[in-house]
Amino acid sequence: MTARTTSLHDDRPPPAHFAYDGYTWKEIAHLLVNLPMGLLGFLYAVTVLSIGGALTVTVVGLPLLAVGLLGARRLGRFERARARRLLGVHVDEPSPMPITGSTGFFGRLWASLRDPVGWRTMLYSFIRLPWGVLTFAVMMTGLFVAWPVLAFIARGLTNADRAMVRGLLSPSDELERRIAELESDRGVVVDTAAADLRRIERDLHDGAQARLVALAMGLGLAKEKLLEDPDAAALMVDEAHGEVKLALQELRDLARGIHPAVLTDRGLNAALSSVASRCTVPVRVTADLPARPAAAIEGIAYFTVSELLQNVSKHSGARSAGVEVWRAEDRLLIQVTDDGRGGARLDGGSGMAGLADRLGAVDGLFVIDSPEGGPTTITAELPWRDRATDPVPQTGARRK
Repeated sequence: MTARTTSLHDDRPPPAHFAYDGYTWKEIAHLLVNLPMGLLGFLYAVTVLSIGGALTVTVVGLPLLAVGLLGARRLGRFERARARRLLGVHVDEPSPMPITGSTGFFGRLWASLRDPVGWRTMLYSFIRLPWGVLTFAVMMTGLFVAWPVLAFIARGLTNADRAMVRGLLSPSDELERRIAELESDRGVVVDTAAADLRRIERDLHDGAQARLVALAMGLGLAKEKLLEDPDAAALMVDEAHGEVKLALQELRDLARGIHPAVLTDRGLNAALSSVASRCTVPVRVTADLPARPAAAIEGIAYFTVSELLQNVSKHSGARSAGVEVWRAEDRLLIQVTDDGRGGARLDGGSGMAGLADRLGAVDGLFVIDSPEGGPTTITAELPWRDRATDPVPQTGARRK
């Protein structure tokens, strides 16, 4: 199974042929509509730039120009929709303007004036008028005198249309799309960190803190009875000793949930083997890593496997499971399999969606292959980053 999957739109048109089909008629319609749309866009661009530019010496010129650029974004959205509908061109929508209420009037004005999407849409609108006149004339002439080869002419002209849409109406560049992804991932990271802090606070309050409060009260009572009833005081001190042991165990469990010591001291292979030993299903762990990854990546990999093995214990009904970890070029790959009943889904209430969000926040991937009846194969992929300290080789396998 391929761990890394991508979803790409194949918007290449089918081969042109002499017989007219629905695709060819859409292309002809698009070329005929170019003239009215080009005229509308040209008039809008000339009006906004001429009036806004002429009034820049006044206080209303720049705001008017900024509003016009925002309107150009709407015009570009309509043109992208027309290209998708008639030409089958799949172009991503640009990211929204980075305008918030805290930026102030001048911050919003400056962001609008330097918006590359709006300016490229203005350029697109200028180009479209002469191009629309050309395509309209060629199509109208071809409908009467070049009917047999009109499909091939339309294909050539619409290919130029596709190039203009991709070049001028697509998002600015890969950096803009990357910024939008990072903004979304940042929100996921913040939400995850807040949820983890609430969980730690709740565990401390309901577990170790409550036990330590009871311990303090018990020792206080034992101190009062020390002279009056030494035997009762000794019994209470013995109970308090047991409470101390339980509190220490709860604190160790909590620390293991935050970041287990075995992961820090011995690396991912030993930590995953420790997790596998606590699973109710026999688990084979195989880790083939030439070095230890960065601590953050190692921690995410550990908690991903830990959560998946908990799901195997609780939901799968499996008789055996396996964990494989290896490095492929600049990626760390994790594959967890089981022979259970299958049916695992991101919306199944088993924490899969949270794992996918956590991996996505660091440019990772999360792929589930779990048909009804099993088996289940879950592949997680993380970016590999070298650890700052000297690498510690770790290879081998452990069978429970």
